[in-house]
This record gives sequence, C-alpha cells and structure tokens, in this order.
Amino acid sequence: MKTLVIAEKPSVAQDIVRALTPVAGKFDKHEEHFENEKYVVTSAVGHLVEIQAPEEFDVKRGKWSFANLPVIPPRFDLKPVDKTKTRLNAVVKQAKRKDVTQLVNACDAGREGELIFRLIEQYAGGKSPLGKPVKRLWLQSMTPQAIRDGFDQLRTEQQMQGLADAARSRSEADWLVGINGTRAMTAFNSRDGGFFLTTVGRVQTPTLSVVVEREEKIRKFVSRDYWEVHGSFLAEAGEYPGKWFDPNWKKPPPGPDGVADPEQRADRVWNEREAREIAEAARGKTATVTEESKPTTQASPLLFDLTSLQREANGRFGFSAKTTLALAQSLYERHKALTYPRTDSRALPEDYLPVVKQTMGMLANSGMRHLAPFAQQAIDGNYVKPSKRIFDNAKVSDHFAIIPTLQAPSGLSDAEQKLYDFVVRRFMSVFFPSAEYQVTTRISTVEHAGKKYPFRTDGKVLVKPGWLAIYGKEAQDDEKEDDKDGKRLVPVKPGEMVKVESVEPKGLKTRPPARYSEATLLGAMEGAGKTIDDDELREAMQEKGLGTPATRAAIIEGLLAEKYMHREGRELIPTAKAFQLMTLLRGLGVEELSKAELTGEWEYKLAQMEHGKLSREAFMREIAEMTEHIVKKAKEYDRDTVPGDYATLATPCPNCGGVVKENYRRYSCTGKPGQEPCGFSFGKSPAGRTFEVEEAEQLLRDKQIGPLEGFRSKAGWPFTSEIVLKFDDEANNWKLEFDFGDDKNAETGEIVDFAGQESLGPCPKCASRVFEYGSNYVCEKSVPTEAQPTPSCDFKTGKIILQQPVDRAQVEKLLATGKTDLLDKFVSMRTRRAFKAFLAWNKEEGKVTFEFEPRTSKFPPRKTFTKAAPAAAKKAAAKTPAAKKVAAKKAAAPKAPRKPGAGLKPSDALAAVIGADPVPRTEVIKKLWDYIKANGLQDAANKRAINADAKLKPVFGKDQVTMFELAGIVGKHLA
Repeated sequence: MKTLVIAEKPSVAQDIVRALTPVAGKFDKHEEHFENEKYVVTSAVGHLVEIQAPEEFDVKRGKWSFANLPVIPPRFDLKPVDKTKTRLNAVVKQAKRKDVTQLVNACDAGREGELIFRLIEQYAGGKSPLGKPVKRLWLQSMTPQAIRDGFDQLRTEQQMQGLADAARSRSEADWLVGINGTRAMTAFNSRDGGFFLTTVGRVQTPTLSVVVEREEKIRKFVSRDYWEVHGSFLAEAGEYPGKWFDPNWKKPPPGPDGVADPEQRADRVWNEREAREIAEAARGKTATVTEESKPTTQASPLLFDLTSLQREANGRFGFSAKTTLALAQSLYERHKALTYPRTDSRALPEDYLPVVKQTMGMLANSGMRHLAPFAQQAIDGNYVKPSKRIFDNAKVSDHFAIIPTLQAPSGLSDAEQKLYDFVVRRFMSVFFPSAEYQVTTRISTVEHAGKKYPFRTDGKVLVKPGWLAIYGKEAQDDEKEDDKDGKRLVPVKPGEMVKVESVEPKGLKTRPPARYSEATLLGAMEGAGKTIDDDELREAMQEKGLGTPATRAAIIEGLLAEKYMHREGRELIPTAKAFQLMTLLRGLGVEELSKAELTGEWEYKLAQMEHGKLSREAFMREIAEMTEHIVKKAKEYDRDTVPGDYATLATPCPNCGGVVKENYRRYSCTGKPGQEPCGFSFGKSPAGRTFEVEEAEQLLRDKQIGPLEGFRSKAGWPFTSEIVLKFDDEANNWKLEFDFGDDKNAETGEIVDFAGQESLGPCPKCASRVFEYGSNYVCEKSVPTEAQPTPSCDFKTGKIILQQPVDRAQVEKLLATGKTDLLDKFVSMRTRRAFKAFLAWNKEEGKVTFEFEPRTSKFPPRKTFTKAAPAAAKKAAAKTPAAKKVAAKKAAAPKAPRKPGAGLKPSDALAAVIGADPVPRTEVIKKLWDYIKANGLQDAANKRAINADAKLKPVFGKDQVTMFELAGIVGKHLA
C-alpha cells in the first residue's frame, strides 16, 4: 500500500524526494513521478483544473443578453486547464492506482495551494468521490529537515476543512461576480446595437478605479503660484545656501473633504509681495547661526517579495511587472538560480540560517568580481546572524522571500543577469551593517526692524557606507559631496556672524499628483487596505491588498489588453473606456465593484470561514444576492443617460452650428443658445471602441479620423478602420460611418485631383509619384487624373493591412529603401493571431508582400566561460570517418558562384556611385540612399532635399534634387 504525495510544482516534488530518501529509501525516477516502496511523489504545475458552470446552466447563445442573467448555478463542474492537460492526466492516473490508498496534499501552504489539490482530487474522482483518506503537509521552509518534520506532523482533512471551504468560496465568488458583472455591463453598453465588451472583476475594477481617480484629480487640478525665498550666506570658511521658513507654521486642519491641503508647507509664501518683503529685509545683512548635528543610521531595505521586486525593477530598469515576473520565473525554473518568485513574504524561515551561510559561500566563490568580495566580507565578518528582521516564521506565508539559491548561474541573458544581480545585492545588503550619516541642521537668522527671518540649511554626510558599499557608495571625504542626499556644509565657528551674500524670491507653481507607473500602481494594489475606513476590513486586508503577488502583473496587463489604460513611457493613463465604466458603475449604484472594500469584506469573511466562524453556505448565499443586485440594477436602468462629469466639445455642430455635448452614450447637439437641438449626434463607442474626447473633437472638426484600432464586430472579432462623418440626404443630417476605403473612382472614371498633396515617393513600378488616396497609397497613374484619364499603372497598398495601420513614414521608407520597419500588429485572417513582419516591395510578384524576421531560438544563446577546445582536439574531430565523408563531399561539389540577380545596367555616371553590376531598380534606390546617408548629403534645413557631391552631380544634372525626383532621374541612367 502506497501514499501518493502531490506537490504544487516539480521542483518541490524533487525537494520532497531528496528529503525522504534517507528515511524512506531510494526513489526511482519515472517520466511524471518518483516512486519507492512507500511513496509515489508527483506534482501539478500550478492550477490544473478550473471551475465552470454545469452544461445545463451554461448559456452558449445569447450569453451577452439580459434575458439569460444572472447565471447562478447550484453547483460547479470542473474542466482541465488546456495548457496542462497532459500533466493533469498523469497526476490523475497515479491517484486512481489501486495500490495508492492515501493521498498527501503537499501543495503550497495557503488558500490557493489548498484549492489546487482539492480540485485535482475532485476531478480524479469524477462523478463519485475518490474515497481515499487525505493528509496535509504544511511547509513554510524547504530544508530537508523541515520537510521530514512536516511528514511527522501531517494535518488531518478535518483540520483543513475551513481553509478548503474558504478557497472554494473565493474561487466561485470571483466567477459569479466576474461572469455576471461582465455580461451585465456588456449587455447594458450594447443596448444601442453592436458589441461593446465591458469586463469587470473583483480585483481588476478596483485597480482601474485607483488609476481613474488619480487621473480625475490631475484633470481637475488647478495650479497655484507660490514663492520660496532662497539665500546665500558667506562664512569665513566659504559659502553655503539657505531657504527661508516660518518657525511658527503648523499643519492646517482638514478641509470639507476631510483632507488637509497637501500644498501648505513651512517654506512656502503664497503672495509675491510678502516674498519680496522677506528678501528685502534680509538682503545685505548679517545672520547669527545655530547648528545641530547628530548621527543617524539607515538599515538596508528588506529582502524582496515579488511585488517589491517588480516595483523596484520597474523604477531601476523600466521592466514591466510582467517582464520582471517572466525573468524571475526563468531564473527559478530554468537556471535554478533564484528561489520561488511568486511570494508575498519578505522574511526567511528561522531554520534557514545554515542555508544562507552556504549561499553566501557560493557567492564568494562564484567568480562574479563585482559581488564576490562583499560575500567574502560577510563571511569574514560573521555578518549572517539570527535576526527577527530577516528570519521570522510569523512573517513567512506560503513561501519565503526571493533570494539566490546555492546554484551559481551561467548563460544568463542580459536582462536575466541584471535581475539576478539586483536580487543578489539585496540579499547580501540585508546582512551588512547599517549606513551611518552625520546629519546637520543649520539655522541662519537675520534680524531686521525687530523681526527675525530664519533660513534653514540641511547637510547629510555619509560617514560609514555599510550596506551602501554593495551599491557603489563610499564614505565622503572633506572634498567630496553627495548631491543627491545633501552635502557637506562649510564649517561656521561658534558665535561667528555670516554675511547674506544674496537673497531672491523664487516663483514656482504647484503641480498635480503624478500619474501611476507600474511600480507605483503595484504599491497601491499592495497597500489598498490602507484606504479602507472600516477597521475590521482594513485588518482583513492588511496582508493581502488587491490581488496576490503572482496575479498583480497579469491584472495590469489585462487592463492594458482590454484598452482600459495605455502606457506612455512609464506612465499608465486610463482611456475613455475606463472613465465610461466608472461613470456606469457610479450611475447604476453598483460602486462596490470599483472599491477595495469588496475585497476587504471578502477577506474578512473568508478568514472567519477558515476559523469555523462562518459557513460556506451563508457566504455563497450573500454572493448570489450581490450578483442578483448588480444584474437587476443594470437591467432595470431606464433613464436616457447615466449621470457623470461630461465634456463639451469646442467644434460646433456641423448641421446647425449649435453646441455639441457628451452624455453617457453619445455626443449630441444641444442647439444654439435659446434654440432647440437639430438632432445631430454620433455614438461614443461605435463597434465597442470608445472615443477619447480629443478624437471626438477631431472627428467633428475634420469629418474624418483614423485609421483607429480596437473595434469589434458583432461576432467579437477585432478590426481597424477609418471613421467619417457623411451628410445623409434622406435624414437631412450628418451621420457616422466606417470607411474601409472602397475606392470607386477608378471604376467610375471620376477624375482625381492630387493638387496640394505631397508625394510620398516614387512608384516602384513606373517611377511616377505616390499619393494618399482614400484608404490606400496609390500611384498617380493608377487612377484617372486630368493629365492621364486612363490609368496605366496598378500600384496600390493599403493604409490598413490585416488590422495593422501603415502610416506615411513607413510608406516613404518602403518606397525609398524597398522595406518598412518591423511592424507588430498584423492579425492573421485564418488563425486570428497577431504576428510581426516587414512590408517589402516584391519585384517578381509586382506587389507589396510580407517579409519575416529570421527565426531565432526560443532561449537566448548561452554565455559560456569554458576555454576553447585545444587545436589537437579539433584536428582529431576532423579525422573521424563522418567528418572525412563530409569534407570529401564538399571538395567534390564546390559551390557554384552566385550569379548576379537579373537587373538593369547603370550608366557610367551612376556606376561611379553604386558599381557597374546589373541591379534591380529597388536595389539602385537602396544603394543610392546608403551613399547619401553615409556622406551626409541630406539637406540640413530640408530633409527631403539631397545635395549633390562631385559623384552625384553627373547623375542628378544639378546641385540639389528632392527625394521624390530620385526614381525618375535614376530611370534615365538604367538600361
């Protein structure tokens, strides 16, 4: 009879096998499991099974309609996660073995680990329970002894029932709120036709709300003028700066909104006259000096958990949260160089001290010259000691902090190396002594007309760098200054009077709060509980925040993918779609979906459930009632618009000249003052894509905008299109239409006028000029014109190709060099998957085609530090029969020289620039451009003009030509 042990990850299964081998005997390794006389050890790879509505309750057709909402099934079925079906089948196969009579849940110690195991066990049983007793291995440390101790103290299934109930309840509650909330809001927003997917969720929507609320503050921010008074003081030893401050200043009381004005400071003056009076009173005077100097220390930051690593890597390297997680996961799984990264703990288990010492030894001998000496210093100085700040079981949850393993890595990519070094430095620094500073506060006081005017100067000198030495900071000497932390002040003798050299008021403006970056948003998600007023709910969220360290990056990426926000540099900016969702939730009275309190309330109740103080049935009943409430509010809302803070457009109505205002669904004419509206309006979210206010303004002003991405068809497929406002004779008003660029002029014979347009370059077919026309870029000879009513060329390429907008700059490059940059938003018609490609002119096919990047390996090339193989070994290898055979084959069949490609022969003048070999026309232009750029012949004032040098003048026939003349000129030099 055997016991099946199911771990959450393969690496944990291996750790368990290594720990049990001395006490339970040697294990045989099989493809998907390990086995000995007593145990079978296997593992999941995270979640292998997910919940779904049973078949009879699963709405396939009409799921986006109110008619089929809410969906509250009496139970949940299970389905395999597609990516891990093979692993699931392997685990289930072991669980069903007749000789396996007991299971041990060795998944991670926490709610999600409990859920992963329970769902696998349920799935393995099928319609009837598996019926095998279950024990729980609860580990907070992965040392061999801790694992063996865990097996000696296995917990019973009954002991874990509360945690299991809480895990299932959290999963099912998220499903109910996410599915019903998303379908209800989508149904509401799609009432006017089309399909407007509006996703909501317990974590993603409050996260979005944080970003939207910050943006609202920025938009409403009114900058105020203030002044600071800066002086310069001359002592015997030299000069130093000072800033005036009010010594009697007190923090202002909270305003009507309960928040104190954050702009009020002791060193700010709120009118220019007063600032000038202070400067005038101090100018040219002498000042008395008082000084206080004291030592301070600064300890190293704590070890990394995933969120702090993501935040700091975003700030230091610009890595997104998703990128940092992927790099950390690769360093953990592939290189075995870091411990498990998806952790929310910043401490280590108390029995981990010996492992830390071994890790420090590995680093000291690793050959990493920039880090090894510090590891050796830690060993020599016996820095690794027991400390509750670092080693504390109470602060270790499912996993401990991210630290380097005993495995010295090799073959890291540049990004992996950066992150590994980042973690290693933090690991070493936490054991180093604190940095020591000498902090000086100097007050220089000027007296004038019975009043005192104090100026403050702060100095901060690094005396002992301690852990900062690992980051390249050294103690300062007398000449050295640290501009970032302040600086060493020139000394002032006791009782010395200093002269006010200069003093000036400096006019400044208050600035709005900064937008969120990924780093600051991760911090806001982690600390979301701090914003909750209810003490019990805040306590419940103290360790949780919004999401978990493992899911926060995916939540941010999901909000970006759904176009609720976009990145601009490092800033995250909410879109019109995000504002519209928040307006809807507020207007419908279901704001709980956008508040962190919902998560706080759930965490509080789930904690009660874990301790047996709340039943699973009661909690799920409340969730069902909340779901019904959300759907009911959306279904029964019958007013014309949802109340909100809406914009007024600057451009007048094209129909009557009236004022156009935004409401929840549309931009509508409200008429001229004192007149009725004319009926003109257009939808805010055609085909599920919401206009930004600036886009709506441009559409109204220019009657055209685009191409724009992000539209969805009724079937839910994404597409890209231009949008136009066209006058409808039947309705006697303007209306919005999609413009897919069906250019009819060539068929109807209507004359096209390109006057006033600037050409993009020469046609690769006939060297005539190429212009924008409708939704295409066309040769002027491919459409009827005054000069040539009958088209003689057929060159045309789209402004949108497979949903990829192609802008003017890319087409100019295509016409000049034969190829665009790499474009990354093409979407396959067959697979609906995005792909990257260049657009290139294909002379043989006579059209623009795709050109793909050369395929590269999935993993970056490994950097190796081994010495090159000796020459003798290379010679030996060359003497093998296989090598001789290959060499003989090569000798027998030498490669024929490549024939030059069929092309045109350049004239003598052109050959002096590009060579005399026959060459295709597109290659000529490419070579010419290479020559022009290499010799800096583009005109400095007008980049579209090219200056002729001694070689080019015989080709051009004049001193300067435009890039659009090139093809025509070159054509005369090709035979």
